[in-house]
Amino acid sequence: MINSSSILTDKFGRKHNYLRISLTERCNLRCTYCMPAEGIALTPRQHLMNADEIYQIAKVFVENGVDKIRLTGGEPLVRKDFPEILAKLATLNTTLTLTTNGVLVDRFIEDFKSCGVTTVNVSLDSLHPQKFSRITRRNTFSKAFENIKLLQENGFNVKVNVVLIKGFNDNEIVDFIKLTQTADIAVRFIEFMPFKGNDWDKSKLVTQQDILSKAADFFGYQYLEVLKNEQNFTARAYRISNFKGTFGIISSVTNPFCDSCNRIRLTANGRIKNCLFSNKETDLLNALRSNEPLEPYIYKALVNKQAVRAGMSDFQKLSDPQQHSENRSMLTIGG
Repeated sequence: MINSSSILTDKFGRKHNYLRISLTERCNLRCTYCMPAEGIALTPRQHLMNADEIYQIAKVFVENGVDKIRLTGGEPLVRKDFPEILAKLATLNTTLTLTTNGVLVDRFIEDFKSCGVTTVNVSLDSLHPQKFSRITRRNTFSKAFENIKLLQENGFNVKVNVVLIKGFNDNEIVDFIKLTQTADIAVRFIEFMPFKGNDWDKSKLVTQQDILSKAADFFGYQYLEVLKNEQNFTARAYRISNFKGTFGIISSVTNPFCDSCNRIRLTANGRIKNCLFSNKETDLLNALRSNEPLEPYIYKALVNKQAVRAGMSDFQKLSDPQQHSENRSMLTIGG
């Protein structure tokens, strides 16, 4: 018999209280680091979670200790029933947040407010419209940037996620940090990570040290403040002295934070991924539809979690393309 108090604790003692739910594999952008150029084969609709199934699965996690849920995609706001899903999840005793590309945010501001969402993460990889179009394969920069401002004007905590790729947008690091001078936002630089179909190689990697060096060279080492990291942090936090906002670095490749990981992912087709880099999945949706208890499946997924990046414990292993060939593309994992 499984002890329900330990169902979300792995063999390394890490307690997983943070559930990331992918609502859809669809997206209104085509970011190069997320989606292969040829696109992906989408899961048939009947094999995806509906609104009630999302709620039922999330409820089991909350009953067993999850107190934070992030909605991701694809792009979560492209689901026609997004307001229904958000309203259902808002009835659970948990913090609700989401990651979006920002393009459709203005349509849902009131839904966010009524459901208690206070923090929104927006993915924005360039401040130059033409460069934005190159990486997203869409011409929606103005809309996304306007909606970041709209979120701020409406009192939301805004985090801007920037995936850095050497030779493409690493020359914008200082410009992104400048956004934090007068705006109370958190810019988070994310190291380019290897996933199926995104043409990753180490020459494109902008490391934590690269970012800090650029920041210190421009603003001055004496003005670069190291902030206290949050519990179970993903982004190591910094501030330029007297700036209103902050910036952080998510260094999953060069300086991982696996020892404090508290996250578990649920894909749009109802499968648990116990690690972003793992190709092992546990099917909860079919179990739910078969009226089976979900706890044994969740327990098994967590107890099999590896100590570091699905067993890729060093940079050499992480750099091996074979290690990622069986994993999903980032689009179908969910941020």
